[in-house]
Amino acid sequence: MSTDPALFVATNDLAGQTRGRAVPHAGADAALRRGVGWVPANLALTAFGQIAPNVFGSVGDLRLLPDAASALDLPASATHPGVRLVLADQVLPDGSPWHCCPRTFARTALADFRAATGYEIVASFEHEFTLDGPPDTAPFSFGRYRGAEPFGDELVALLTDAGLEPETWLPEYGADQFEITLRPVTALAAADRAVLLREVVRDLARRHQRRVSFAPLLDPDGSGNGVHVHLSLRDATTGDPVLYDPARPGRLSTPGARFAAGVLAHARALLGVTAPSPVSYLRLTPHRWSTGGVFLAERNREALLRICPTSTLGGGDPAEQFNLEFRPTDATANPWLTLGVLVRAGLRGITEEYAPPVVWPEDTAEEDLAGVPSLPSGLEEALQELEKDRVVADWFHPDLLDTHLAVKRAELAEVAELDPRERCARIADVH
Repeated sequence: MSTDPALFVATNDLAGQTRGRAVPHAGADAALRRGVGWVPANLALTAFGQIAPNVFGSVGDLRLLPDAASALDLPASATHPGVRLVLADQVLPDGSPWHCCPRTFARTALADFRAATGYEIVASFEHEFTLDGPPDTAPFSFGRYRGAEPFGDELVALLTDAGLEPETWLPEYGADQFEITLRPVTALAAADRAVLLREVVRDLARRHQRRVSFAPLLDPDGSGNGVHVHLSLRDATTGDPVLYDPARPGRLSTPGARFAAGVLAHARALLGVTAPSPVSYLRLTPHRWSTGGVFLAERNREALLRICPTSTLGGGDPAEQFNLEFRPTDATANPWLTLGVLVRAGLRGITEEYAPPVVWPEDTAEEDLAGVPSLPSGLEEALQELEKDRVVADWFHPDLLDTHLAVKRAELAEVAELDPRERCARIADVH
């Protein structure tokens, strides 16, 4: 087995899959400078491996141009060689941006947000997943935590050594379910880390000959796996937090309230990007602690946007901790596109001065929320909302939007004849 690690140059696509090309160690330096070849039609690959109908066809060429700052080293084990995984932008052969690159979509949204507002976004993607193998254990229990060893200890060590800064690793509520969180960082880095985290978890599971899945739902009657996106705003010059204002409803500042208003106003279209699998909407229903409606609330896990709790214990500063949590997304979504549409929606709310939304307090009764807008009932409805909301649709180059819609509809067609349990199993196999 070679001791010199290969370089895997990667992107994350519209199916939420990390794909790319490997280069032997001897060619790694050249690949970091010049990238590796790629094909536009690769963007149309579904989660099941087929190419959906697309505008690119068999022509055209791209380069995957690595961002060396995103590189992560997976060390060798007794059974697996080491590898360096690096994320890349999809660019034209001359190095200029390609209009359908998801990472470029996020970067451009963040640059526009900063230019228009003077604010920088800090973010973190909080992941849940299921891991087979441990004996039946109670939710949140020490027994489940210990039953996952040595997987958990090795995962935390790998993430730490890779500079991804894990904050918590814990047993969750669902059967065989766990959660891993990373420290908040600047938003593009947070989305990069979301891509890398999923691959670190999957790679470690392979080494342990265990099955892991980030699928939104493995059992229609069970608990689902979400990805909660935490967002805060900071002054780009001073670094001061922007979201916190103790004199306002929910302690949410005026810019924060308008940011939230933009997300809420376009939420039904956003879900065509952030919850893009055929089983995502089996999870996004009331009483599942996922998302029960389109509303903003304090510390309510049924809200589409949740104002997270803060603590003064140990000298904690509420302003530094204060953040909004976007809850209706999962790991079938591309993290860069998810980030990009949330940033665009928030920017729209700020620049167009959307009216601040109602902040529902923590003790709001369920019947009081009966009139809040509902989420789409399924992926097809969400895609239709994405098409008809021209504000959101116009954030995408037409080729990117058309390809996204085609990929998602091809995935729907692939599982159309399956019952919900079979559909969940099919999605779990590829995520």
